Amino acid sequence: MKVKKYFEKHRVALLWTLFAGTIVVVFLLGLLAASVTERRAEIATLFNNKRVEIKGIESRSEIWGENYPREFETWIKTKEMEFESKHNGNKFVDVLEMRPNMVVLWAGYAFSRDYSAPRGHAYAVEDVVHTLRTGAPMTIEENMQPATCWACKSPDVPRLMAEVGIENFYKSKWSEFGHEVVNPIGCADCHNPENMNIAISRPALTEAFDRMGKDISKSTIQDRRSLACAQCHVEYYFKGDGKYLTFPWDKGMTAEDMEKYYDEVGFTDWIHTLSKAPMLKAQHPDYELFMMGPHAQRGLSCADCHMPYKSDGAIKYSDHHLVSPLLYIDRTCQTCHRDSEENLLKYVYEYQDKILETRDRVEEELVKAHVGAKFAWDKGATEKQMEPVLKLLRAAQWRWDFAVASHGASFHAPVETQRILSHSLDKSYQAQLEVNKVLKQLGVTEEIPVPDISTKEKAQQYIGLDMPKLKGAKDKFIAEKVPEWLAKARENKRLL
Repeated sequence: MKVKKYFEKHRVALLWTLFAGTIVVVFLLGLLAASVTERRAEIATLFNNKRVEIKGIESRSEIWGENYPREFETWIKTKEMEFESKHNGNKFVDVLEMRPNMVVLWAGYAFSRDYSAPRGHAYAVEDVVHTLRTGAPMTIEENMQPATCWACKSPDVPRLMAEVGIENFYKSKWSEFGHEVVNPIGCADCHNPENMNIAISRPALTEAFDRMGKDISKSTIQDRRSLACAQCHVEYYFKGDGKYLTFPWDKGMTAEDMEKYYDEVGFTDWIHTLSKAPMLKAQHPDYELFMMGPHAQRGLSCADCHMPYKSDGAIKYSDHHLVSPLLYIDRTCQTCHRDSEENLLKYVYEYQDKILETRDRVEEELVKAHVGAKFAWDKGATEKQMEPVLKLLRAAQWRWDFAVASHGASFHAPVETQRILSHSLDKSYQAQLEVNKVLKQLGVTEEIPVPDISTKEKAQQYIGLDMPKLKGAKDKFIAEKVPEWLAKARENKRLL
């Protein structure tokens, strides 16, 4: 009753208030609708009014940058080298200098010459040209590596594969394409220019899926946000005389699955110059280990953490800086984990510290096993006697390398990485025990000599590397041959 009287008394005022409120709501809805329309128009304009038309495989990312300046500006940041966490970052770090044991572990293999921490994608071509691992080929005959070594370094690679054929590309010599592979990892490696969908530009990934009975074309968008990375960040080997790039996934993606594959096909990367063991060199099984970790198992992709989203007005796009998620914890870890940056860093470093502790122990014991094997050979051991030793050395080092060659393994899959390293440590000890058995059979009572490998230089000298000669040849190559490549590339408009 009181409400009715109140309404009758203030009827006019209430009606005007309702009218005014309706006007305000309609006005605000109009602004919202206009904003949405404007933003949609902005997005449509971005894609439909491209400044340049890109057809085929355009390996010069600067051209793509004309149409997609936001992404391009973040991609340029892969040149930056200021980030540093507790364990590396994106700076140049001489790993062999930090851990000279690795020189002995890779005795007889090119990695014993030179191994540094990876820098940003912008340096992919520059670093493979300058590393001692590719030699100093002034002529075609002087090449120590096949063209396959370019496979993951540049969008010029799929362009060349389309021009000369996949098999012809792989079986060529590395320096044959020095004037062609000049643009670092960029847009064409991962995108279809017609619709900007994620594209698989490297045949090895598609071929691996085919052999596993999977159709990669049916992968979800979220899967492709990892598969784009899996074109390169994986374990692989150069198959046969044609050096055909192949992913050894036929039996599965664990260290043991791939080891079984290699054993069955009889593949060996190199013969260790000290122990004479037939060795395997893991490349960088990042994707495989990531898929065994908690983040992948919960549906996350590589891009979720390494390419977090950014916003510019209505435009939401992926950050192409491609750096450690620790640089942008507010846009990576904290989008899911409601914890402080300090605590999140502590969790990551705790994983890393514990796994690196095991890693360092493995490296010490593996070196002892290789040195012990050399001592046994020097004392007259037979191939039959050494067979168990060599088998254990191959298995132990494969597991160690599988763990350490994978970028971020200690965080991507800490439990699996610790498991692999523990098995490596076990097999390293077993190899030492087998060496002692052989020495006992030979009647040797001397202690196994311990070489001084306290520095990279001493370790390289111990395994017989003539580093002044190697560095001198490389310096000449960089001073004389590389400028020729770049000049020819500019002449042919391969570079901007």
